[in-house]
Amino acid sequence: MLARGTGIALWRQICSRLEKDIASAVFAPGDRLPSENHLAGEFGVNRHTLRRALAFLEEEGLVRIEHGRGVFVREPIIHYPVGRRTRFSENLSQQRRVPGNVFISSVDMEADGVVSEALEVTTGSLVTCITSAGEADGRRINYSHSYFPRSIFPRMADVYVETGSITRTMKTFGVHDYFRKKTRIISRMPTAEEARELGQPKTRPVLITESVNVIGDGKPIEYGVCLFASDWVQIVVESSA
Repeated sequence: MLARGTGIALWRQICSRLEKDIASAVFAPGDRLPSENHLAGEFGVNRHTLRRALAFLEEEGLVRIEHGRGVFVREPIIHYPVGRRTRFSENLSQQRRVPGNVFISSVDMEADGVVSEALEVTTGSLVTCITSAGEADGRRINYSHSYFPRSIFPRMADVYVETGSITRTMKTFGVHDYFRKKTRIISRMPTAEEARELGQPKTRPVLITESVNVIGDGKPIEYGVCLFASDWVQIVVESSA
């Protein structure tokens, strides 16, 4: 129970108790806290007071609130390096995270102005757009659209489904290495579809990288638009020197 009449607000006392439990690993990273009803009964407060405490802990970055699922102790943020040679699986494996790729859809389409400029092809040229999601330890952290010239990768989607990896797919077509030519990073609110795919509220911003990958002679082979859940990922720009 909490100490009443001490001049310290009840919700702040709840924060202190939960902060100590998190620091001492009573609740470890990724653990779900007991339900609101359970915590309100344990502390002897109403749900409004409890929610104020939980909202403060979320603002402090100690927990994440997933509506419909509960309150979870926040895991360490993922540092995602972006440099000359950027690989999703390598970035996660180096941080002892288990990477995962989820194929969502693919479509062959005519390149519009943005895609044709990025890939240096004629507007209207056929490209394959692969929509996929990236995971870390089973948790979805990004949602992306990647565009590839059909002239270089005629069966891109089929091979990607078989390999589960862009890098391995490119090797099938004789592209054994590729490099990041440029990356543009922006932030905005997600659409309803993007928020759903990332499993986050529409009111929480996403980080977006717009990138162009090239082969050794500088020829573009991939234009990508990748949305990262900002609660989970911090993008780190590495020097190309």
